[in-house]
Amino acid sequence: MIETLKERVNGDAGLVRRGRYLTTTLLLEIGKTAWLIPIHEGRVVSVTKGPFVMPSSCFVLRTSETEWNKFCEQRPPPGSNDLMALIKRRVLKAEGDLKVFMANLRYFKDALGKLRREGAAA
Repeated sequence: MIETLKERVNGDAGLVRRGRYLTTTLLLEIGKTAWLIPIHEGRVVSVTKGPFVMPSSCFVLRTSETEWNKFCEQRPPPGSNDLMALIKRRVLKAEGDLKVFMANLRYFKDALGKLRREGAAA
């Protein structure tokens, strides 16, 4: 599912425009699986599945598979519908240079929201 992030984000001209000043690398850890996601000027360059020995990223988002599956439902339950709600519930950890994450929060919310199951309004 995460492998489709590149096509889904890059296919949304509005989202790419919103991230046009964003160039960074995100490490997304879901359970024991890690994904390295470089972003250049709002476009996802690639989505590479780990394991990694020494991944280089600006910041990391970590959550369990259970919580990620709830987030990716077509209609997530309250508390699982938003990245900040997950952080508030302490089931998503954001680590690293959080200035980049917070300055582009809407971009990351919308980009990761693209991974919701088909039929969801992203």
